Amino acid sequence: MNRTSDLRITYFLDVTSSWCWWAEPAWIALKDEFRDRATFDWKIALMDPAGYPTSRSQCDWFYRRSGTLVRSAEMLNSGWWESGLGEYLAANLVPEAARDLGFPDDRVRLAVAHAGLREGRRISDWNLCAAVAASVTGLPAEQILERARSPEVEARVREDTKTFHSFRATQRPSFLLENRIGDRAMVSGLVSTAPLRALAESMLSDVAGYASFAAHFGEPPK
Repeated sequence: MNRTSDLRITYFLDVTSSWCWWAEPAWIALKDEFRDRATFDWKIALMDPAGYPTSRSQCDWFYRRSGTLVRSAEMLNSGWWESGLGEYLAANLVPEAARDLGFPDDRVRLAVAHAGLREGRRISDWNLCAAVAASVTGLPAEQILERARSPEVEARVREDTKTFHSFRATQRPSFLLENRIGDRAMVSGLVSTAPLRALAESMLSDVAGYASFAAHFGEPPK
C-alpha cells in the first residue's frame, strides 16, 4: 500500500453552509500539510430544511455570530437566501457534476459558494451556477447544466447525504478521518485547523507504530 493511503480525509459539506465557508482555510491547510501522507476527498451532504434561516434578517444574525467567532474582517452576504426553499440543489449539484467533467477539485464549489455567500447572488438558479462553473473551468455552461440536472448526479449526492447521516453527524462541515489500520474518527462542526491536524498526526503515528512492529516481529503467530 502506498504511503498516501495511510490516511483518508473526507470533507462533508453543503455549498450554502456558512460554516463550511469558514472551514475552507482549515481544509486547504490540511491538504497542504499532509499532501504526501494522506488522500483527500469532499462529498455533498445536503442541509436539512430546518438548517436554513427562516428570514433574511435571521440569516444576517447568524452571519454576524459566525463571522465574529472566526474573527473575519468581512461579513457574509445573505442576498442568496430565498424564502421557502428547503434545498439548494443547483448550488450543490453543479459542483458535483464538475467531477464527471474532469474537475473533481475545489474550484467549482468554491466559486459557487463565493457567488452566493460573498456576492449575494441567487445560487438557487441553475443557469447562474452553471455560468459560474463555466467561468472557472472553461467548459460550456450548457454541458455543465445538462450533467448537473441528470438523475445520476442527484442520486449520487443523495446517497452521499445518506452516508453522512449514517454517522449520526448533524453539522456541516464534518471531517471523516480513516487510517490504514482501521481507525476512524469524525469531527463535526469544527472549523479550525488545530484539532484536525492533531487528529491526523495521531492517526498517522499509529500507522507508523504498526509498521515498526511488523518490521520487528512480522505477522502474528498462527
